[in-house]
Amino acid sequence: MMLSRRSLIAGSAGLAALPLAACDVDKVLKSVNDRMEPKVEGGAATGDAAKPTAAAAGSASAVSNTVRMPKTPWTYAAFVAAMAASERPSQITEAQFNEIQARKPAALQRISSYLAAHFGTADPAVMAAFESVPRDFYHYQYALGQSQAYQAYESNPKPWAIGHGSVLSDYLGQAYMTQLAAPKPTDVTLEIGTGSGFQSSLLSRIVRDAYTIEIIEPIGKAVGKIFKPLGYSNVHSKVGDGYFGWPEVEGGFDTIMLTCVAQYAPPELFRQLKPGGKLIIPIGQPFRRGQVLYVYTKDPDGKIRSRRDVGVFFIPMTGAMQTKPRQG
Repeated sequence: MMLSRRSLIAGSAGLAALPLAACDVDKVLKSVNDRMEPKVEGGAATGDAAKPTAAAAGSASAVSNTVRMPKTPWTYAAFVAAMAASERPSQITEAQFNEIQARKPAALQRISSYLAAHFGTADPAVMAAFESVPRDFYHYQYALGQSQAYQAYESNPKPWAIGHGSVLSDYLGQAYMTQLAAPKPTDVTLEIGTGSGFQSSLLSRIVRDAYTIEIIEPIGKAVGKIFKPLGYSNVHSKVGDGYFGWPEVEGGFDTIMLTCVAQYAPPELFRQLKPGGKLIIPIGQPFRRGQVLYVYTKDPDGKIRSRRDVGVFFIPMTGAMQTKPRQG
């Protein structure tokens, strides 16, 4: 089931609706400088056995002073090679590819205007990240084994089904979440709900290391193969239940972002949040009105503060969230 644009509803009275949809659902619906990618040992880690630490990843000079831009242009040949390397067949023709790229400038302008309307200005780093990451590479239907790159940069932004009950969220919502996170070059981030991998890819162009967890195994395993072909060596992914976070990452996270709606904030995520860190989480009931995006921050003394942001509509977080009662 694919969520349509019309199904994205306001979360509560007085809050502007934010068009978002995301992942973790069981049996239901989810330019800056020409900087070369820094050389980092290893690559995108996949599977439950892969447990990189922020300290280890950071030791290989992963911090970039600017947004990481591609080493080479995104051409049809580059697209075909990256699709093959990620073990995803593609039937997109060169003419189709060129039509897709021709739509990108308008989509970037749409994003810039949207962010300016909500934040007063569009963060140049966020815009550069969007320019850097080839969104067409992420439009893939995993259940069918088909590239759907021709959908990219649509004029009416909306979520797209990618199979196995997962979704590629709409790009305006992803832009909003990214700017809300205010990522910095030294940050280590965690996304709960990898989905297409686009959100963590965006973050990885700005931050030191981007970790991401996907509960839907066929999606998590397949998407775990897409980062290395793009040279995104500071993205680390695994299959697992995001309710428990990624405790093996030493030092914790500057930002933890859920791209699925939870009924409450999992306690373990607060423990893994660094002092001064930010937890961005949609809270509400699955498939109902009243979902709200909350921003939790941790003071240096460990005290947690929260604020309501905007009304949203996400699909539900599964796993332990559905079986563990709220504590306290």
